[in-house]
Amino acid sequence: MAKRDYYEVLGVQRGASQPDLRKSYRKLAMKYHPDRNSGDKDAEIKFKEVKEAYEVLSDAQKKEAYDRFGHAGVQQGPAGAQGTGDFSGFADAFGDIFGDIFGGNAKQGNRGGGALRGADLKYGLEINLEEAASGITTEIKVPSWDSCGTCGGSGCKKGTKPSICSGCGGQGQVRMQQGFFSIQQTCPTCRGVGKKINSPCLACSGGGRVKKQKTLEVSVPAGIDSGMRIRSAGNGEPGHNGGPSGDLYVEVGVKSHRVFEREDDNLHCEAPLSFAKSALGGNVDVPTLNGKASFQIPEGTQSGKTFRLRGKGMPNVRSGVFGDLYCHVVLETPVNLTEHQRKLLREFEESIDKNKDKHNPHSKSWMDKVKEFFN
Repeated sequence: MAKRDYYEVLGVQRGASQPDLRKSYRKLAMKYHPDRNSGDKDAEIKFKEVKEAYEVLSDAQKKEAYDRFGHAGVQQGPAGAQGTGDFSGFADAFGDIFGDIFGGNAKQGNRGGGALRGADLKYGLEINLEEAASGITTEIKVPSWDSCGTCGGSGCKKGTKPSICSGCGGQGQVRMQQGFFSIQQTCPTCRGVGKKINSPCLACSGGGRVKKQKTLEVSVPAGIDSGMRIRSAGNGEPGHNGGPSGDLYVEVGVKSHRVFEREDDNLHCEAPLSFAKSALGGNVDVPTLNGKASFQIPEGTQSGKTFRLRGKGMPNVRSGVFGDLYCHVVLETPVNLTEHQRKLLREFEESIDKNKDKHNPHSKSWMDKVKEFFN
């Protein structure tokens, strides 16, 4: 498959400045980053495409070659490699994005002290519609890892210290030379920690962490909807070697309701309507999340007619402004009639039949369409 134009990939015009290129790259990389699109192969492909485009256009020499010769000017191999180039702009941009996604610690990497940020956790919380409308404060129990109290999170047996990794000299990263390029990668010996534990702590087996369960209080705002997340900073897994803890994301699910259906900040419900009230009009009582409400229907209201009750829906989670309640009236046919009631209905039907055009305008219109169709 032919490669797309790098400027098109980044969504910028030719001649765009480096700040514009970097801004566009950060936006797209955030959108398609694999950690935000787990299992999405299309997003993974787009992320690699965006990364490749920025790698070329952020390097002055490669950009000049690309502008003159297109993709042929920057192909890798004997003909395309013209030197190492300057990848600092690419590395900085990628570091910023990595930091935005994982809490701002990617730039620090894992060099020197080997501090690593803890992983983020996700917790599913299910609530009902009434709780979503009013907001609640609830307690949740989260299985997590906590720093080992015996070794203080170091992973070393009491009275001992870790030694410096011989593979990277304590840096956590090693440099690999591949042709013209020098690549820096995580040390395979210590996995980026920079240290080696010779006498592991017996309580945590050298991991520096033990599994525990903690109770947290979560405040759910009024108006929250299914799929929305609440971030609890620092309540994820603890970091390694003094690194900061990750975050806890509480993902809310709102149960379906027996009466109401939700649509954004609006609610919908059905209101059964008797035959007599549909014909004569009158007052109709309907439930809301805050008690009962009433509205008037005119004479001759047909089944399916919708009435709007302003401000009787859900509060907006950000503005607090309430949506509306839409009541869809449904004509209810009476059942289990007595003989007297049947007689009255037959008499009523006969009186209606004497002047159908006046009393049943919809039926007349429908019959006219049927006749026109067959003719």
